[in-house]
Amino acid sequence: MTPELSIIVPLHDEEEVVGEAHRRLTAVLEKLDRSYEIIWVDDGSRDRTRRLVGEICERDPSSRLLALSRNFGHQFAITAGMDRSTGRAVVVIDADLQDPPEVIPELVRRWEAGDQVVYGVRDRREGEGWFKRATAAAFYRLMRRMASVDIPVDVGDFRLLDRQVVDELQGMRERSRYVRGMVSWLGFRQGEVHFVRNRRFAGRTKYPLGKMLHFAFDGLLSFSVVPLKLASGLGLLSAGVSFFFIAYGIVQKYFYPDTVIPGWSSLFSAILFIGGIQLICLGVLGEYVGRIYKESKQRPLYVIDEERNFNP
Repeated sequence: MTPELSIIVPLHDEEEVVGEAHRRLTAVLEKLDRSYEIIWVDDGSRDRTRRLVGEICERDPSSRLLALSRNFGHQFAITAGMDRSTGRAVVVIDADLQDPPEVIPELVRRWEAGDQVVYGVRDRREGEGWFKRATAAAFYRLMRRMASVDIPVDVGDFRLLDRQVVDELQGMRERSRYVRGMVSWLGFRQGEVHFVRNRRFAGRTKYPLGKMLHFAFDGLLSFSVVPLKLASGLGLLSAGVSFFFIAYGIVQKYFYPDTVIPGWSSLFSAILFIGGIQLICLGVLGEYVGRIYKESKQRPLYVIDEERNFNP
């Protein structure tokens, strides 16, 4: 039978938390008294995560294992789970239990009230340093100002999606994936549920600073052309400064011919300035062209290595 709820849990080296995540998810879902499936998407884990999920699947027929052939990335793991989900509503939640499973009933209530997208808004983030909180707050607000769609602030991938939304999302096969932005682009009736984000139950974060910056850059370039406009602005600024130096040189040559001006320092500064602006603009253009190149190859978004407990 088709389950009413599909819970998608992306995993990457989460052997320390997968057992507790299953216990808490099951306790919450059983109280809802609805048919459900839990799709554990192993995104190329190198520890015992896949084996532990396999053992869970042997004990719990409502659990499914979808193991990818390598680490494709968090957003692709979410996409793989959505592609194989069958529930009337789909909930995306990470296994680290920072987003508490106990909030799921409230997401379901909002869905029953008519909202087709219900996302969790983080009122407070426990267990995170000031730098992480400050950079996250700055990123969300920068994205909202620069993106071409209205992306809510302080919202991650923890959300509930109606089946109609999931079906539309499956038609968006772009390679530079920023799922929360894609959901906002789709529209539909959207609601929110506020909660306090907990400390990580165990293990280490899979998004260190480098990955967070890459993820933020991906999201910005996927839903905004502001960097291109900024590059154009820098080009105009560079041209204006260049014209200033040209005018300065003409005045010196024809009105003050006897003035001894070596000129090397101003020329050196101008060349460095203009060269730097050009390299920045080329880098921005290269990022967009690189994304076009990836789209043109039309490779699959992910490759599945193993499946368990899925209906034929």
